[in-house]
Amino acid sequence: MMKQSDNSGVLASEATREATVFRLFTFFGSQSVRSACYQLLLAALLVGFSYWLYSNVVENLHAQRISTGFGFLHQPAHFAIGETLIPYSANDTYTRALVVGFLNTLYVTLCGIVLATLLGFLVGIGRVSKNWLLMKVCVTYVELLRNVPVILHVIFWSMVIRNLPAPRQAIELPGGFLTNRGLTFSVPAAHSGWQWTLLALLAGCVLSLLVSLLARYWRERRSKVLPTGCIRFALIIALPLLVWWLSGAPHALNTPELRGFNFRGGFTISPEFTALLLGISLYSSAYIAEIVRAGIQSVPKGQLEAARALSFSSWHVMRHVVIPQAMRVMVPPLASKYVSLAKNSSIAVVIGYPELANISNTMMSQTGQALEAIAIMMVVYLVISGTTSLLMNLFNRYVAIKER
Repeated sequence: MMKQSDNSGVLASEATREATVFRLFTFFGSQSVRSACYQLLLAALLVGFSYWLYSNVVENLHAQRISTGFGFLHQPAHFAIGETLIPYSANDTYTRALVVGFLNTLYVTLCGIVLATLLGFLVGIGRVSKNWLLMKVCVTYVELLRNVPVILHVIFWSMVIRNLPAPRQAIELPGGFLTNRGLTFSVPAAHSGWQWTLLALLAGCVLSLLVSLLARYWRERRSKVLPTGCIRFALIIALPLLVWWLSGAPHALNTPELRGFNFRGGFTISPEFTALLLGISLYSSAYIAEIVRAGIQSVPKGQLEAARALSFSSWHVMRHVVIPQAMRVMVPPLASKYVSLAKNSSIAVVIGYPELANISNTMMSQTGQALEAIAIMMVVYLVISGTTSLLMNLFNRYVAIKER
C-alpha cells in the first residue's frame, strides 16, 4: 500500500510539473505576449543607452569644467543683428536674440512657401500643357533646378546679387532701385489709415474663408450652390477700399533717395534675405511642379472629356474639374515639401542671414553652451515642422471626399 501511494504521489507531481511547463509554453507562445516582451526589452535597452550617454556627457563636461543649464539665456547677448522684425539691441538678452532669429526663420519660411507654391503650380500646369515649347521649357526648369543642391542655389543667388551695381549706379525700376545692397522701393508713408486698411483686409480674408466654408457646407448638405463670388469680392476688395477712404484716403509715399553711398527712405529687402528666399523657393518649386503634374494626371481623362463636351473652357475645366480632384493627391506630398523648405532655411548661415541657426552659432561661440543651443534649435524646428504638418493635415481633411 505504501509503495502504491508513493507512486501515485510521484505521478501527481510529474503531472503538475508538466501542466506548469505546458502553461508557460502556452503563455510565451502567444504572439501578443512575445510582442510585449520584445518591446519591453527594446525599451530597457533604449533607457540603458540613454542613461549611459547622459552620464558620459555629464562626466566629460565636468572634466572640462563646462557648466550646463539654460541660465545663460538671461545674460546680455553683446552682438548686433542686422535684420530684425522686432526691436533689438546688443544689450538685450540671448533669449530675445533667439526670438529674433525664430521670427526671421518663420518669415523667410512663410514667404518661401508662398513663392514656391505659386511657381510650382504655374510650372506644374505648364508641364501638362499641349503647347510643345511651353512644356519643354517647364521640363527644363524642373530638371535643372531640382538636380542642383539647394545650398548651391543660395550661394549662386548671393553671388549674383553681390555683383549688382553699387547704389550710385543703381538699376532703376518702376518705384524702386536694384543694387548690391538689395532691392529698395517706395512704401506708403506712416499713417494710421494704412493700419486700419490692413486690418480690414485681414478681416475680409477671414470672413471670405468663412463664407466659402458655409457655401461648401450648404452645397454638400442641401445640394444648393450659393453665389459667393460677389460676397468675397466685397469682403476682400471693397471693404479695405471703404476703410481706406473713410480713414482719409492716405496716398503719400515714402520714396527712397540717394544720399551719400546708399539710399535713404523707402523699404529695402536685404541681399541675404533675397538670396535665401530665391534659393530655397526655386529649388522647392521644381519639386512642387512635379507634385502638381502628378496630381493633374491622376484625374481620369473621362471627366475632362465630359467637361469639354459641356462646352467648358480650358480655364473652367482646370478650375472646377481638375484642380479640386488633384488637390486630394497633392496635399500629402506638399506637406512634406513645406517641412523640407522650413528646414532648408538653416542654410542661411552660409550667406549670413540672421535666422535661428546663424544666431545660435554666434551664441555657441560666445557662451560655449553647444548642447543647449542645439537642443533649442531642435525644439524650434520640431515645432515649425509639426505645426506645418498639422495645418496641412487639416487642409487635407477639408479637401478630402466627404461621404454622405
